[in-house]
Amino acid sequence: MYQQKKVIISCAVTGAVHTPSMSPYLPVTAEEIAESSIAAAEAGAAIIHLHARDPVTGKPDQRPEAFTPFLKTIKARCDAVVNLTTGGSPYMTVQERMQPAKVLKPEVASMNMGTMNFGLFPMLQRFKEFKHDWERPYLEGSKDLIFRNTYGDLETVLTELSPNETRYEFECYDTAHLYNLAHFVERGLVKAPFFVQTVFGILGGIGTHPDDVMHMKRTADRLFGDDYRWSVLGAGASQMKIAAMAAAMGGNVRVGLEDSLWIGKGQLARSNAEQVRRVRSILEGLGLEIATPAEAREILQLKGVGKVAF
Repeated sequence: MYQQKKVIISCAVTGAVHTPSMSPYLPVTAEEIAESSIAAAEAGAAIIHLHARDPVTGKPDQRPEAFTPFLKTIKARCDAVVNLTTGGSPYMTVQERMQPAKVLKPEVASMNMGTMNFGLFPMLQRFKEFKHDWERPYLEGSKDLIFRNTYGDLETVLTELSPNETRYEFECYDTAHLYNLAHFVERGLVKAPFFVQTVFGILGGIGTHPDDVMHMKRTADRLFGDDYRWSVLGAGASQMKIAAMAAAMGGNVRVGLEDSLWIGKGQLARSNAEQVRRVRSILEGLGLEIATPAEAREILQLKGVGKVAF
């Protein structure tokens, strides 16, 4: 199997899962997203994964012009790889979701690899009071929500973004998603090396047991061999445990307030950088080295920041 010398830390800064009432530290405005991203990069994140939000309500906003203000600031002040979402929010159409990556031509775009249930409603057990009228229905609505990523949708994104030389963070929430990726590899729509982000702990996807992590890794090894670069994302309380397990097995890691609002039991993370520093200390405690943005570009064979459109 491919042996990677250094570990890439990705940081997912705000996402579309958590709502503003859940944490005062969740970045919402363009300025907050930019500052949080730059601090995460300074702490050791080579890749910054980005969503945009309405600056007043914090609702997910997938218009390209909502991304531009913070992208320009990030590009001017750090050399981190920018990874734009095509997941957006599960309530959006694929055409809406892909617009920022299509217009702004980032080095990396995330890509959800299958249609699935996406249950956010269990968070209503913990969070009772909401500042904005959209938050509670957003969570409650996920009881009947299908996060649509059909083969037609995936083909559309691949054919429309690939001419820009954008590579993908393939988000695989279950074993079938790895097989979906293999299908597109077989059709020649995806070129190696594949950056495979296996996601653990979202209701609707695979769980967080060590056996689940091993199963996804074994399946990806069998399907892709040396042609992929593995990373993991653990949701909520499993964030650091899964990162530690995967890093010890040669994987890359993703942290950030999109994936977990916490830094310890009952303790909110005060910033994305705090989570990056925590995972970095785990990695260095395992005797592993952290990849710089330049090294991440080399490992993933990215086009370089000179070819983005922001």
